[in-house]
Amino acid sequence: MAHEKIELSPIGYFRSSQVHPYEAGRQPDSHHANGVIELLTGQNFEQALEGLSGCKKIWVVFAFHRNEHWNPMVLPPRGRNTKIGVFATRSPYRPNPVGISCVDVVSINKLSIEVAGADILDGSPIIDIKPYVAYADSFPGVEPDWLKEAEKFDIEFSEVALESLDWLESRGVDQLRSFLQHQLEYEPTNSKKKRVKTLDDGRFVLAYRTWRGVFTLEDRTVKITAIESGYSDADLANPVDTYQDKELHREFKNLNK
Repeated sequence: MAHEKIELSPIGYFRSSQVHPYEAGRQPDSHHANGVIELLTGQNFEQALEGLSGCKKIWVVFAFHRNEHWNPMVLPPRGRNTKIGVFATRSPYRPNPVGISCVDVVSINKLSIEVAGADILDGSPIIDIKPYVAYADSFPGVEPDWLKEAEKFDIEFSEVALESLDWLESRGVDQLRSFLQHQLEYEPTNSKKKRVKTLDDGRFVLAYRTWRGVFTLEDRTVKITAIESGYSDADLANPVDTYQDKELHREFKNLNK
């Protein structure tokens, strides 16, 4: 039997401050920034939206537009340190780059649907929208065996860390807080799955672009004690500014002297 080709066309695109893959988290949750599904004009989608305002949650079917290849075996984000078949996971590295995300509907304005909790990157093509139906879609306690091995950690922020995050968010660094929460809820010190290392004093540091989150671990609690610049003084003295953010780091360091 010949391979049948299926052609799909986007019905719209997702807009969000989540630009980089590591900012989107692993599953929909409250740590994500709100986003907007912008449907295309001239397609009668105004009529297709009738009744959607009565849906508190929707399934969004979208394309992993940043992925150019697939892997038959992938490492799950939590629960085990050995690879497993991609069909047993929700990895984006799939034979057909199709994703699904169950999100909260915040508001609908003409062809724009604001949603919360979406693990979808900015620019993702939207393929379809379906209502979440609890009696058909919810099966509490049913999950893959490998996920049952994962233990969730509580996340706490020190006052100093919260002040730093507030300051950075007021200056446009608005994904760092959610990144720390997503990365540290499960297997916080697993260096195979995240950019984390142990400091000489026993603390840990997690890298996010040019920023660092310093944390301690006690029982099942991760405490983020400080936010630090990833640049050394020598780095900041170098005129090369690849990420165009060195001035912000200088301000941050002066603030925390």
